[in-house]
Amino acid sequence: MIEWPKDMIQLKGLAQATTVELLACLVRSGTRNRCPLEIAEDLLEIYPSLIELEAAGVGGLEKAPGVGKAKALQIMAGLELGRRLVTEPKWVRPVVRSPDDAAELLMEEMRLYQQEHFICLYLNTKNEVISKKTLFIGGLNTSIVHPRDIFREAIRCSAASFIAVHNHPSGDPTPSREDIEVSERMVEAGRLIGISCIDHLVIGHGQFISMKQRGFM
Repeated sequence: MIEWPKDMIQLKGLAQATTVELLACLVRSGTRNRCPLEIAEDLLEIYPSLIELEAAGVGGLEKAPGVGKAKALQIMAGLELGRRLVTEPKWVRPVVRSPDDAAELLMEEMRLYQQEHFICLYLNTKNEVISKKTLFIGGLNTSIVHPRDIFREAIRCSAASFIAVHNHPSGDPTPSREDIEVSERMVEAGRLIGISCIDHLVIGHGQFISMKQRGFM
């Protein structure tokens, strides 16, 4: 008797799993006489469709043999996640084709920060933003901003390139010597790793500077 269908699902893949097997994963544990798969089969005999299963609610499901309140909540939580996935608005990835595009994404957020924030926008091969990560907060210098931390996230999200952005709380976006050195290190590391640093923006109050356009990288 199979007591836990997760091994079957791992072999077949979620898309190939039956409704009974998926429901058994939500049931999770069996009783002395019934394994999760059998409890799931019983539930689908009582409620033949997922619509009927959801309509039963916790109150209806918990009365089914071998279910109880905890399992009923687990099942309803899984169904609710599926419902939200269907109704959730589709997220459109921003596309960054210029320094202005990148600045527009972050200018309002960063211009009022009282401390320096170093943020990276990670892009795919279509220049779509696939990840945005705040990596450092505080004074920007080469001892704090280490390429290891920048490229760890780039590798994690399979980025093709990235844009670094940091703010100057003073409001003046003029790059410092440290800003230029950080840019040079990112470009050099990107060449070695194969993930390009395509720009480094400095955000001030209502204005920004592109290190690429200024010839610093």
